Amino acid sequence: MKMTGGQIICECLAREGVDIIFGFPGGAILPLYDTLPQFPQLHHVLVRHEQCAAHAAEGYARATGKVGVCFATSGPGATNLVTGIANAYLDSAPVVAITGQVARPFIGKDAFQEIDITGITLPITKHNYLALDTASLPRIVKEAFYLARTGRPGPVLIDVPRDVQIEQVEFHYPGKIVLPGYKPTLQGHPTQIKKAAELINKAQRPLILAGRGVIISNGFEELKALAEAGQIPVVTTLLGISSFPESHVLSYGMVGMHGMAYANMAVTGADLVIAVGMRFDDRATAKVSAFAPNAHIIHIDIDPAEIGKNVRVDVPIVGDVKAVLHALNKLVTSAKHMEWLHQLDDWRKEHPSTIIRDSEGLLPQLVVHKIYEVTRGEATICTGVGQNQMWAAQHYWYNRPNSLISSGGLGTMGFGLPASIGVKIGRPDIPVWCIDGDGSFQMTLHELATIGQEKVAVKIAILNNGYLGMVRQWQELFYQKRYVATPLFGPDFVKIAEAYDIAALRVEHKEEVEPAIEQAMAHDGPFLIDFRIEPEENVYPMVPPGASLAEVLELPKKETKVLANSSRRISNL
Repeated sequence: MKMTGGQIICECLAREGVDIIFGFPGGAILPLYDTLPQFPQLHHVLVRHEQCAAHAAEGYARATGKVGVCFATSGPGATNLVTGIANAYLDSAPVVAITGQVARPFIGKDAFQEIDITGITLPITKHNYLALDTASLPRIVKEAFYLARTGRPGPVLIDVPRDVQIEQVEFHYPGKIVLPGYKPTLQGHPTQIKKAAELINKAQRPLILAGRGVIISNGFEELKALAEAGQIPVVTTLLGISSFPESHVLSYGMVGMHGMAYANMAVTGADLVIAVGMRFDDRATAKVSAFAPNAHIIHIDIDPAEIGKNVRVDVPIVGDVKAVLHALNKLVTSAKHMEWLHQLDDWRKEHPSTIIRDSEGLLPQLVVHKIYEVTRGEATICTGVGQNQMWAAQHYWYNRPNSLISSGGLGTMGFGLPASIGVKIGRPDIPVWCIDGDGSFQMTLHELATIGQEKVAVKIAILNNGYLGMVRQWQELFYQKRYVATPLFGPDFVKIAEAYDIAALRVEHKEEVEPAIEQAMAHDGPFLIDFRIEPEENVYPMVPPGASLAEVLELPKKETKVLANSSRRISNL
């Protein structure tokens, strides 16, 4: 059967199980768009900026476990995808980006809207293709999806010249993938797993450090089984949040620059760190030379390039987290580390990191805490980047697997709103909250139009302090309060939301917080709340740049008159 290149791409997408595409059309990709009506099973979501197509595709992928798909045209359309592709690359999200390109005779001649997008994205994609042969499209699309979702997931880009989309060829869908140079290791080496089990069984102060790899591999039950069998406390990276239920008696929260003080102390005091599906990012380790100074380190990761890259490792295990933990659990003997756990509980009491102090003004920590209470922890939270992200990480307790979706490695402001669109479209059965700052939100607020057009029932909480808050905090603490380019003029977000036919409220007092959140939850559709928070509230704890995890700055003691505590542990040991 003969098909055009555009028909081949759509047919292959349908066969890969794609049902949603996020994109923005343009001249070089117009033939592909013209084909879409022939495939009603492919629903196209029109975003207002191509960067947001990539973010929405990532949100969809991370919420569903499927590959997210985005379209863009050549030139500026393709380059606008770059930030979103880079975000997906650093956070290991399976995304396939399809871009239009100028026709083959014009490639390399600086034609209108020509750009070498495969060259530009080479460092930020798992693989990319320039499809110069129409007959190769079925193989390319099938390989792209396979590469995106297997091993360590990541983005793959396919650049398709305009005339390739139009040309007709015989369609042959490949029956199998043949990639001799690509074979991810799934099963860990038995000898290494045995060595790891021996270290775990001998340890007196073991600690599990869980990352996003647990979520990617769906290794939630295996991680929980390891922690409970060995009575091993669990801490997480930022993107590892929701890999382990935070109300569990063995949960001790997030580590790192804005992690819990007692979690950071646990890393410093441990004699064994079991790193599971994480890459020892500098925000998690702080000063690398002082990281876990008393501990042996076991590192489990599917990507061999991450092992030993940043931190010395005693027992490396390359493999899929779920498979490795399943094998490891068979060798770990039951143990009780009561003295160690009591020490961690003492540190938690002595260094509380989840208290919310009383204040005349509205505190962002209280807003996040109330969102948790009203949603009963059943929402998926998407965030922007900055102070809003850290407050969301610290004060919402994530018990449901894979319930925090945020930008980690790239730290992309503006990620929260478009990602929440992808999450809600992918998982319409769960409540989705976008917790954002006024600075981050203004990066992509035009996607309110997408929300309105698609009727995406996202709830939006803007923590509005009138500053680029995290940068201002650094200026306060390390630059003698020289607030250069951080005071932020903001629009009336309520009026803007209403202009997009989205219900909205402004909240300025703490007694208004809970009723507003309840009203948003009861509303059948999108809802925005502009929370006017204390302008110069800081995120604590904080590890200063260049310091070790042990050198954490905490909320000054004089400010600890407690209004609430967002701790949600089930019980004490």
